[in-house]
Amino acid sequence: MTCHTRTLTCFFLCCFLSTLAPLATSKTALRAPPSPGYGSRVITASLEEEEYASFRAENPEWTFNHLAVDYRNGNVYLGAVNRIYKLSPGLEVQVSHETGPDEDNRKCYPPRIVQPCGEPLTLTNNVNKMLLMDYRENRLLACGSLYQGICKLLRLDDLFKLGEPFHKKEHYLSGVNESGSVFGVIVSYGNASPDMLFVATAVDGKPEYFPTISSRKLARNSEEDGMFAYVFHDEFVASMIKIPSDTFTVIPDFDIYYIYGFASGSFVYFLTLQPEMGGGPTAGSSSAGREQVYTSKIVRLCKADTAFNSYVEVPVGCVSGNVEYRLLEAAYLSKAGANLARSLDVAPDDDVLFAVFSKGQKRRPRQESQESALCVFSLRNINERIKDRLQSCYKGEGTLDLAWLKVKDIPCSSALLTIDDDFCGLDMNAPLGVSEMVRGKPLFSDASDKMTSVVAYVYKNHSLVFVGTKSGRVKKVSCGIAAARRGGNAAPPLHLPTVGDVIGAGRNEAS
Repeated sequence: MTCHTRTLTCFFLCCFLSTLAPLATSKTALRAPPSPGYGSRVITASLEEEEYASFRAENPEWTFNHLAVDYRNGNVYLGAVNRIYKLSPGLEVQVSHETGPDEDNRKCYPPRIVQPCGEPLTLTNNVNKMLLMDYRENRLLACGSLYQGICKLLRLDDLFKLGEPFHKKEHYLSGVNESGSVFGVIVSYGNASPDMLFVATAVDGKPEYFPTISSRKLARNSEEDGMFAYVFHDEFVASMIKIPSDTFTVIPDFDIYYIYGFASGSFVYFLTLQPEMGGGPTAGSSSAGREQVYTSKIVRLCKADTAFNSYVEVPVGCVSGNVEYRLLEAAYLSKAGANLARSLDVAPDDDVLFAVFSKGQKRRPRQESQESALCVFSLRNINERIKDRLQSCYKGEGTLDLAWLKVKDIPCSSALLTIDDDFCGLDMNAPLGVSEMVRGKPLFSDASDKMTSVVAYVYKNHSLVFVGTKSGRVKKVSCGIAAARRGGNAAPPLHLPTVGDVIGAGRNEAS
């Protein structure tokens, strides 16, 4: 596999590349802020004939956190501190919606808007943590950090508030104020049923209040009482996963950071960064003065699994030049394209996952290394690894191997059944972990300027990948060109007139 790179320097404050969404009517290419740790204050749009437009918040402290583009018309929705903006494709402000600041205290549970709180209240910013387009109902889901993390539903046309559920405990996602702490995936079940929201969040030491992953109802009426209710919930089973309190006994500051999420086929996936549990109560604990080891994992759930019996997680990483890259920075789902497909032994229309990793496996907030690598995974390969693990466990081989959720080893139970590609688990041998790491294929590495975000798409059978770096550069990586030339096909031009629109937010070590 041959990859070529080209580097572009962005002469704008914190303009990093993030996610890609092609537009139907606009030829604008956006450069958006990914890094919640730094906080970006400007976004830029590359217009026709190398002209550029930019937008800055009226308050320099209202940094930008997330960005979404309406693929139907090119309108830009920007989630910032204390504001949600709707911009034209040329980044002209059409309307804004105020979300903060307001009097709050993160110790107030339920939040003080529900009942009086004895904690001292201070004027607190509302950091946008999730921004999702709900095309089916023509609305925007905007979730913030105020009041233990409640969400607003805003009409796409004018950002009119359609609803703001906050009366029930399932309305609070978590009070973490990091913009990279929540990731949501909307799943459609057809015209007959409302859509569902799979949401994953850091819990900031409050597992008794917040599930780390759950599936919620997206009612068509934004003011309906059941909005954001768990898809299923009874005395014993619910559509959620909670971090057990025993886990915090081993690692007092344990949390799971959700970097990326997507739906593919019958499943929903989340890319995570989480602490290793091995070594006993003090060996892994940062409070004991030792640096915590982190593992990057991909989590898979069936879309239709209301009891979360299908939960499986698999370690992922990359090795390039005998150097291990294990700290996930960003990821993006794309199609393989004909040329890359040959290298990965998959079909051109198969889903592949591009991921950026930092060198090593140590505690992410203290990670100093600038070394990073861009790698690609075949989703088919990951699913085959999960299927193999399910088959062996249902033969009674090994343990569930999910230390943070089970704390102690639990043997797999034997059962006579057929595990097919769409198997969604039973109320046994679940949740399940895979011990062996799935290695991605390295495409490109950089020892001096850490890559922090990634997008990709297919152009004339070629996979083109764009990565944003910590210093504000954009690197274009073209893969499979050499193989294409040997086959007599022309390589894509190095500069494309229109490459699509960049949306969303990546992350870096400070997030």
